[in-house]
Amino acid sequence: MRKKLTVIPERCSGCRVCELVCAISHAGANNPKKANIRVISLYPHPVIKMPIVCEQCKKPKCRDACPTDAIVVTDGVVTILEDRCISCHACVSACHIGAIFVHEDIDTPFKCDMCGGNPKCVAACPKKAILYVPEHTLGQAHRLASALQYANMQEVEYFEHGKKKKLRYAEIETGGTRGDSR
Repeated sequence: MRKKLTVIPERCSGCRVCELVCAISHAGANNPKKANIRVISLYPHPVIKMPIVCEQCKKPKCRDACPTDAIVVTDGVVTILEDRCISCHACVSACHIGAIFVHEDIDTPFKCDMCGGNPKCVAACPKKAILYVPEHTLGQAHRLASALQYANMQEVEYFEHGKKKKLRYAEIETGGTRGDSR
């Protein structure tokens, strides 16, 4: 049974412990900029903190963009072969989620390798925001994330006939749908 990493952003506190344990494990440095995982934080509203990890794509665009065939998929894990890599960074640009990183002290781009099947970030995350789950359960995780997104939404702004309006979800239950901007 193949497993993959998945992220539950609502649980992430932004502590970046995952970055530290990854950097120490892979680069031997207490430097989160050398981690194969990154926590992105967006401000001001809504505040979002979310670990970015390689999705281990079945048809990786990073591999397709590589001019030297330095990216291979073995047992479902996308790997950069350092001896073939020319550091052109085509893979970095091709990754649709930005999960391939570079650092001036490291010769080649780097990314999550799932720690050989025992991801250290999963074990270290105090909020359990990063999970290592069977691949067939990922659909369930995505459905849950979609439902949580709507459950946490209180209002939506939209334009109707050139006028900005708001739909407040709390008012739908009571029957009132004041769509006017205040």
